[in-house]
Amino acid sequence: MDTSLGRTPPAAGGRSWVPLLAVGLGYFMVILDATAVNLALPALSRDLGGGVTGLQWILDGYTLAFAALLLSAGVAGDRFGPRRVFLTGLAIFTAASAGCALAPGIGALIAIRLIQGSAAALLVPASLSLLQASYPDRAARARAVGLWGGIGGLAAASGPVLGGALTTAGSWRLVFAINIPVGLLAIWITRRRVASPAAARDRGADPLGQIVAIVALTALTASLIEAGPHGWASWPVLGGLALAAVASAGFVGAQHRAASPMLPLTLLRRPALSAGTAVGLLINLGVYGQLFAFSLYLQQIRGDSPLTAGLALLPEAAAVPVASVLSGRLTGRRGPRVTMITGLSLGAAGLLGLVIAGRGTPYGLLVLPLLAAGSGMALTMPATTSAVLEAAPRNRSGAASGLVNTARQAGSAIGVAVAGSLLNGRSGFMPGLHLALATSGAAFGAGVVITLAGVGRPAKDQPAAGQPEADRIRADATPAVKCGH
Repeated sequence: MDTSLGRTPPAAGGRSWVPLLAVGLGYFMVILDATAVNLALPALSRDLGGGVTGLQWILDGYTLAFAALLLSAGVAGDRFGPRRVFLTGLAIFTAASAGCALAPGIGALIAIRLIQGSAAALLVPASLSLLQASYPDRAARARAVGLWGGIGGLAAASGPVLGGALTTAGSWRLVFAINIPVGLLAIWITRRRVASPAAARDRGADPLGQIVAIVALTALTASLIEAGPHGWASWPVLGGLALAAVASAGFVGAQHRAASPMLPLTLLRRPALSAGTAVGLLINLGVYGQLFAFSLYLQQIRGDSPLTAGLALLPEAAAVPVASVLSGRLTGRRGPRVTMITGLSLGAAGLLGLVIAGRGTPYGLLVLPLLAAGSGMALTMPATTSAVLEAAPRNRSGAASGLVNTARQAGSAIGVAVAGSLLNGRSGFMPGLHLALATSGAAFGAGVVITLAGVGRPAKDQPAAGQPEADRIRADATPAVKCGH
């Protein structure tokens, strides 16, 4: 189905906020549905039944489909045009949200969540390509990406608040139903006001790479989840980790041999791009692991209701809009390196500060670490995206954005799996909580080291900062020419 029928609107230019609004609405839904469901799980379980495994798959099914298909979705955006792919993703996501709200049983809900995650994969890389085309000026693009990242950060941090409020006010079904009017509005604005860059029709499919990527991510996530109840030395866990390693090696081999790989490995030769991708994974590993663990702490240890637990996380969400705007401005003036180091350091301090949480810890002592964690996340995410987009060739922006967002969603799945494994371990909930929070802080700390080593170092084939724009475009096209694409 061609969802881009009708007149293609003109490019909006660097000053219009309309493309950002359309893209931001889609991105908000995608990230919201990765976090808002957490606090609705007890009510959902009472209505539909299903044990812990079923509830885990409601979360992980969405994330796994999202992560596994992002690279192919990025290539699809390059080949068919990001506007068409973005509209297709919006239509499927909105319809799947309605299906989730009406799901009659746990099995149906899990199946529709897989479809919803697949649609989310179509939306995210295309949204970044549309931003890059709509805001050609570097400073304007940095501000737009900063706001885009802030929208995602706000959705991630406020998801528990909104999920708890909707579940308490009405039903867990409202958590999904709220996407319907938002999705329809985003479709309407995109069709009328968002232009698309030219499609690269020479991009081919890579089915083998897609299959082994799905196997690798699924095996890794399942192994990490099962490590809690069964132990790290159990055969299911060791077998799953071995399968993930073999599939990962197979993925690299498939990309070397494919005529049109979904991940051109030459992209990873650019230090800022590979470093930004690694930092993207670590950000989400830390944030989603912390949100999962801390939400359970608030409800199971402190005895908070879903709404109260969501409100307790409000300081983390409240810091996101301000820090995101600052991120865009600082990145536009100083570049992504300084912003990333600042945000990662602040986030690490906040996440490690949450380790003080105990059974009787006054809530006031947790507010400052929550503020620091939210601010650090919001400063870092947009700057990381800017670093990756600046390092990527112009005709591979879809593949590059697909790569960094695949890393982020893989980090989300790994973060939740690791945190759940630690909470469900033999040492008990509270020791597991402290270790999970320390792991999240360590992930941000590792991001500082990677940023210092990789971001700000130009690749050998990348033009210098003062090089004329025409030379930059020719240099950006070099890797694609070398690959024969």
